[in-house]
Amino acid sequence: MKYYIIAGEASGDLHASNLIKHLKNRDKQANIRAWGGELMEAQGAKIVKHYRDLAFMGFVEVLFNLRTILTNISFCKKDILKFKPNAIILVDYPGFNLRIAEWAHEEGIKVIYYISPQIWAWKKSRVFKIKKYVDEMMVILPFEEDFYAKYDYPVSYVGHPLLDALPKPVSIEDHFHKENQLDKKPIIALLPGSRQQEIKKMLNIMLSQVPHFPDYQFVIAGAPSLELKFYQDIIGNNPVKIIQNKTHQLLQHSHAALVTSGTATLETALIGIPEVVCYKGSRISYEIAKRIVDIKYISLVNLIMDQEIVKELIQQELTEKHLKVELEKILEGKGRKKMLQSFEKLKEKLGSGGASERAAEIISQSF
Repeated sequence: MKYYIIAGEASGDLHASNLIKHLKNRDKQANIRAWGGELMEAQGAKIVKHYRDLAFMGFVEVLFNLRTILTNISFCKKDILKFKPNAIILVDYPGFNLRIAEWAHEEGIKVIYYISPQIWAWKKSRVFKIKKYVDEMMVILPFEEDFYAKYDYPVSYVGHPLLDALPKPVSIEDHFHKENQLDKKPIIALLPGSRQQEIKKMLNIMLSQVPHFPDYQFVIAGAPSLELKFYQDIIGNNPVKIIQNKTHQLLQHSHAALVTSGTATLETALIGIPEVVCYKGSRISYEIAKRIVDIKYISLVNLIMDQEIVKELIQQELTEKHLKVELEKILEGKGRKKMLQSFEKLKEKLGSGGASERAAEIISQSF
């Protein structure tokens, strides 16, 4: 089989890489061409566009980069036609992927969507486009199946792929601190995102906490696609380490974390690390989003549990003072204990792993 997979972000690269592994377990000769990153490449996909060149965040930012986006769409269509896949597998990334879905449907190419766009949060009208152009939709959040059922569109709930990607428990012989030249102070992990644009916005406010907590060491989870110098220019003289491409390991060894809103909020919770969720976009993008987004929370943890489990500091609320207060609450005491108990309930709600394997099975059986 020939598959063309499009993942436009770091989380998509992770989940698509696990899907590729299971597709190849079923079909050793599977030929996979893709947009993604190093993780997908490591599983044998031929990467033609890296996600670092695709991730534009916010309404205004998308407008400023519209020419690049349109050029990418045009290139993608030509590349797909040249490759002649049996199916296109789209991984989240809706602004781009739904355009490709419509075009591919008109070209007679089978369209499979793995990890539904979060259309339940905004642009619910996109469900009609999905019904028309997507042959197979696989969802990973428990409430998404019910959402699509309201529109008479059957989907397959496969479970959350993060459960497949979680690291094994730390062994007694673990040498993480020594290998990464860390001291013995407890770690507060900083996860400022994977896009340059969001990291520039988020990392400075996260670094403001360093002088307030001298008994802890702050360590940045560096994105594998970005150079160390990019982080070092932002860090300046702050005594902060950067560890690249080891986010799960870093979290396992952390006492708490400051996390930019996104998939990482759920990863952190599933690993069992108390966190504060942070988000700040451009003012115009935020004002637009506030008027059209129809959800109570921005973090997946709170959305899945339908209550505030982790504190979300958004836009004007994300200040040095507020962040200090919320971080103090989860370092010790009742706030920390309550959050950890809630994380256990979250794991129970998501159930067992196997999402990637189930998705590969559904894809294989669809031919």
